[in-house]
Amino acid sequence: MPHDQQHRQAPPATTTVQLNHTAVYASDRQLSAEFLATILGLEVGAPFGPFLPVDLGNGVTLDYYEKRDEPVQGQHYAFLVPEDRFDAMIARLEAVGVTYYADPGHTEPGRVNDLFGGRGAYFDDPDGHNMEIMTRPYVRP
Repeated sequence: MPHDQQHRQAPPATTTVQLNHTAVYASDRQLSAEFLATILGLEVGAPFGPFLPVDLGNGVTLDYYEKRDEPVQGQHYAFLVPEDRFDAMIARLEAVGVTYYADPGHTEPGRVNDLFGGRGAYFDDPDGHNMEIMTRPYVRP
């Protein structure tokens, strides 16, 4: 870790358990980070050691990490997004030729769902991670 990063003032400690960051494996960290940032309308941050971060804006960072020694196993990542930005995300998926689906099994191409009174869609990133955008959180029992 660079010397200046070791001595920066950290944010105050928290009193609750929160997800702060997670590593996302990618065969090409730059390609995958830029893909997600573009679709979500975000920025790719400066490299941090072997990681390339995408800051989601709520204190959580996805740290893209290149995995070269074995194939990347697809995971699921769900993003709660503002209703007024959802259509732009769908338009960006269409502009780059990525099919989106109404369901996680990818059987309803080109459609969005209306779960929990919002809208949602699923799409694959360059490594096959099943990404989800939704405008309303799931209502859990």
